[in-house]
Amino acid sequence: MIQASLILNIVVLVPVILGLILNVEKMAPVFGARTTARDILLCLYVTILLASGLLLFAQSSPIDFVTALLMGQVFYKLLSIILVRDKKTPVIWFNLAIAIFHLCTLRMIFA
Repeated sequence: MIQASLILNIVVLVPVILGLILNVEKMAPVFGARTTARDILLCLYVTILLASGLLLFAQSSPIDFVTALLMGQVFYKLLSIILVRDKKTPVIWFNLAIAIFHLCTLRMIFA
């Protein structure tokens, strides 16, 4: 389950990051126009991608690092549902689905 959560991060984030870096027009309706805030979000996504890749391919993934990564993601993804004003944006609903998946992984870790 841990590997599945890390792979999910990578599969979701690679196209999102590429779309944001390349400023693909289809990204604007979802993430808004390119702004400082969107670039900061991109930095967060790149950080999660790199951490997921490192933990996935590490000889031994320290469970504390995996737990911290997934808990941080669950927190910010659930917080986005509360703080984002536009409830029609698909980002928050994808965030909810990924948060639920990661919560299942965390439950397994703490079981």
